[in-house]
Amino acid sequence: MSNQLQCLIFDVDGTLANTERDGHRVAFNRGFQTAGLDWHWSVDFYGELLTVSGGKERLKYFLRHYLPEFKPDGELNDFVAHLHQLKTKHYLELLKSGAIALRPGTKRLIESAKAAGITLAIATTTSLPNVIALLEKYLDLDWFAVIAAGDIVPAKKPAPDIYHYVIKRLELDAGSVVVVEDSDNGLASAIAAGLTTVVTVNNYTEQQDFSQAALVLSDLGEPEQPCRVIQGNFAGNYLDLAALRSILIH
Repeated sequence: MSNQLQCLIFDVDGTLANTERDGHRVAFNRGFQTAGLDWHWSVDFYGELLTVSGGKERLKYFLRHYLPEFKPDGELNDFVAHLHQLKTKHYLELLKSGAIALRPGTKRLIESAKAAGITLAIATTTSLPNVIALLEKYLDLDWFAVIAAGDIVPAKKPAPDIYHYVIKRLELDAGSVVVVEDSDNGLASAIAAGLTTVVTVNNYTEQQDFSQAALVLSDLGEPEQPCRVIQGNFAGNYLDLAALRSILIH
């Protein structure tokens, strides 16, 4: 098994950018308003819903557990799909307005990996239009060899399917890959696929169990904005390629 760094795979929501609290949550609430629904997901309540991966799956969970007597007009799947489309429209508007920004160190690490010839990929449960919009606004879509998003695989995180899909597409040895995630579901998915994983926590995930991660940080850090080490051996101010190579070796 190779331990030479050849590929970085990034999750999106909460990893590349703080999209959950001020992006998807706000977009869901605006979508509810557009649909004439008096539902509102607070910051704390949305944190509870994030235990479910996938926007459509989250909506179904909400209806099943919190509004079991609600009966939509028509089929449930059609109703959920329509709500999710409304939410996506509002999310893209938020992104276009600049309300959602990349997390510290994200662009720096991706640019340095690209310059070093390291393959870049995306593995996320969020829908493809959301991913494309974020990458086009802040990075470069063409930098990523594989973008695995949304319903590209039937079983979402914590199932390992999406990481198996990316590795198969790239034809890489799992031992040459490092994943960057932000949640316990994402970590479980990557670990089940045999991938070394670095976690950067956020307000929603900082209390989760990341004991299987190779390294847990507050964020990827910048030279002028050092990251905080939560778990693992790391003495630098920001995560760079040298640190990632060291993680693979050990």
